[in-house]
Amino acid sequence: MKRVVADMHMAEVTIAYGMTETSPVSFQSATDDPLDKRVSTVGRVQPHLECKVVDALGQIVPTGTTGELCTRGYSVMQGYWEDEARTQEAIRDGWMHTGDLATIDDDEGYCNIVGRVKDMLIRGGENIYPREIEEFLFRHPKVQAVQVFGVPDQKYGESALDRAQTRPDGHRGRNPRLLPRPDRHYKIPRYIRFVSEMPMTVTGKVQKFVMRDTMIHDLGLKPGASA
Repeated sequence: MKRVVADMHMAEVTIAYGMTETSPVSFQSATDDPLDKRVSTVGRVQPHLECKVVDALGQIVPTGTTGELCTRGYSVMQGYWEDEARTQEAIRDGWMHTGDLATIDDDEGYCNIVGRVKDMLIRGGENIYPREIEEFLFRHPKVQAVQVFGVPDQKYGESALDRAQTRPDGHRGRNPRLLPRPDRHYKIPRYIRFVSEMPMTVTGKVQKFVMRDTMIHDLGLKPGASA
């Protein structure tokens, strides 16, 4: 985003967030927002809409705490076509449960999307958000694509596995300077695999479940300890 502003001279570019089910924008940054907010968040909730961040029990979490992002207002769909069960699962008391994990800051209400509920993994009681690790690894200039997901672990229940696709001239060694700090050691992937490509759908979405099943088979892993 910083390069778009500087190199493409798009000084007023903004970021919008939403989903088809919310028509589609729920959050958006503004052209006069500070640059750091415009490149690190999806802005603030749109006018006439409401938002909340909830835990697994549906309780609102304190600001700055990770939870599932929910939105409510005129833009939320009436439901999925001829699929009442899925509609009731997604919309509860008028709130659209996005399935996205987010934080909202304590001062000005800026929202940061940190991952997907279904992608979160639990290692020995510690929550790990794959997107956080993926974005960290993307800082390495040799990394072209990276996907982090959970695989069974006999001791911790789950462990992180990193599949990295390097650029054509990429070096395949780990750079210890890019690993998480020692006090966040549980976020360091236990397994790292370098690949030439990622499995994709016809619409270009990465198929994490395919990669997970493949790696479980290749590594000969068995279900880990229960959470």
